[in-house]
Amino acid sequence: MKKIVNIFLIFLIPFVSVSQNGDINLLRKINGSYTTSGGHFFQFITDTDDPATFGFPGVLLIKGLATKNKTDLWNSTEMLSTSLFSSLLVFGFKSTIKRDRPFITYPEITKHTHGGSYSMPSGHTSICFATATAVSLIYPKWYVIAPMYTWASLVGYSRMYLGVHYPSDIVAGAIVGSGSAIGTHYLFKYIKKKVEQKKSHEKL
Repeated sequence: MKKIVNIFLIFLIPFVSVSQNGDINLLRKINGSYTTSGGHFFQFITDTDDPATFGFPGVLLIKGLATKNKTDLWNSTEMLSTSLFSSLLVFGFKSTIKRDRPFITYPEITKHTHGGSYSMPSGHTSICFATATAVSLIYPKWYVIAPMYTWASLVGYSRMYLGVHYPSDIVAGAIVGSGSAIGTHYLFKYIKKKVEQKKSHEKL
């Protein structure tokens, strides 16, 4: 796990060291556009992370158990594994980078929602992009991919709008989440192939 975190850090460090002025200036514009109605909307969006992340695999799990559909059970396990892997990576990065939240460093940034621990990368963004990518890889249809990534992007934007993350935190979270999903997807494809080969040999 530590090696994986170190490898990802090679790609994430540029986002931390990139022009801090550009990062905070963009955040000021986004956070400064806050309105009460916008706050309610984006608070709702930001709170969809866990329901959606665990809702998709949960529905598949129930459906798979009810119909004894192994594909649904397999896909449900892949989605849950993706979320777990993404969460572990985020924890590792936050503990290693230890970037303070923007409202701590810059008093003019107003915190409008919950935001604990460290800032880089965004956990909400990571797990939502992990879910969006996992679902898109399993069901590669435009009418699945478009809404999934729109949702994940809105969650990322909501974290800036509500004042708890820098833009670079969002980009890093999207990379970690999407990367986690891609890695998990191909790992599951490999495992599934090995299982099928073993069954074929047993039938001979």
